[in-house]
Amino acid sequence: MNKDATIPFWKQKTLDEMNQAEWESLCDGCARCCLLKLEDVDTGEIAYTDIACRLLDSGACRCGDYENRQNTVPDCVALKPENIDDLQWMPSSCAYRRISEGKELAWWHPLVSGDANTVHEAGISVRGRVIPERRGDDPEDRIVTWPTL
Repeated sequence: MNKDATIPFWKQKTLDEMNQAEWESLCDGCARCCLLKLEDVDTGEIAYTDIACRLLDSGACRCGDYENRQNTVPDCVALKPENIDDLQWMPSSCAYRRISEGKELAWWHPLVSGDANTVHEAGISVRGRVIPERRGDDPEDRIVTWPTL
């Protein structure tokens, strides 16, 4: 199949068909996936907290050790085309989830806007809204609703 250079790659390819650079560029830099989440064992409902992974650079909204994150934080989940549909805790705004569900990227996504700052300007990112993971914090006291908006 010939690809039309005027149509963005994410509208022409499935997640499985993307190369590594395309895949990585889908991350909008919101860092919502880097928040501590709690799951209700009875209902399966996910609650987000404002507690960020200890590796998160909350100003840049990027992992401070992306290459080694899974060695440093064993429960860090590597996003892959084959596991996106199973990760129901991914925010509804996530580009990987949106494309998997057949939705368009949001206007503030850097691939659409052409500006990496629109995710922050639109209030989608965790920038200025999180605390680092610390001993003694009770995650149930830190539940927030904004990640799902």
